[in-house]
Amino acid sequence: MSDAANRAAGQPSQLPLFYTEVVPVDADRHKGKALRDNFGFAFAAHTTSVPVSGAEFALVQRFYPIVFSGKTVPLPVAVVGLRPNENLFVGGDGLWKSQTYIPAYVRRYPFVFVEASGGQLVLAIDEGGGILADGGRLALFDAEGKPTDLVKSALRFCSAYQNDHKATAAFVEALRQQDLLVDNQAQATISGTERLALGGFKIVDEGRFNKLPGAVLETWRDKGWLGWIYAHLLSLGSWNALAQQAADRKRAAL
Repeated sequence: MSDAANRAAGQPSQLPLFYTEVVPVDADRHKGKALRDNFGFAFAAHTTSVPVSGAEFALVQRFYPIVFSGKTVPLPVAVVGLRPNENLFVGGDGLWKSQTYIPAYVRRYPFVFVEASGGQLVLAIDEGGGILADGGRLALFDAEGKPTDLVKSALRFCSAYQNDHKATAAFVEALRQQDLLVDNQAQATISGTERLALGGFKIVDEGRFNKLPGAVLETWRDKGWLGWIYAHLLSLGSWNALAQQAADRKRAAL
């Protein structure tokens, strides 16, 4: 799998997926700057997985397999591609495939929270993605140097994302404590000739999950985690649809 999970936290010491030059949003630095109109999703065209939160599972499972990164601290990701550096949901026009759910991690870009001195989280933006321009309709600050509605909306979105991220981390830790995450791999055949094997990820072991004590299940039900687990398990039926998309793209390229 890709390294999306390892770079998703948004800490200054290690840039998160998609971000190359993260700096705090600042009136002195960014007055007169604006986001480019319709910059699209080309920034996500070369990833094969995107971090997702548990709160998104119900929507994500309709379109993408949800798996857990196979690292020391697993993180749920939506699988968006089978071949290296290919996101099947971003076309050559830079648009995300219509009628499909776009994960919040993607919609958050180019904004992100970073940790400032004292542990405080502040809103930051990626200056290295070619998305900022001098002037334009989507300004970051008004003529008086006050944040526009765009920045205020980004602040609310990133705050909600951070809360979902924390809740998801607690969920994953509970899965680990119950030893429910097991290594897994997926096999895909594209157009009858190209065979791919994907590994390096984990899934919930359904057999172990079904044997959990009633008290644990009750607690998880109250937290909303049972729905997340069922959505994850249902999402694993999306591998075939992903392989079909890869086959369709391969034929279109001929």
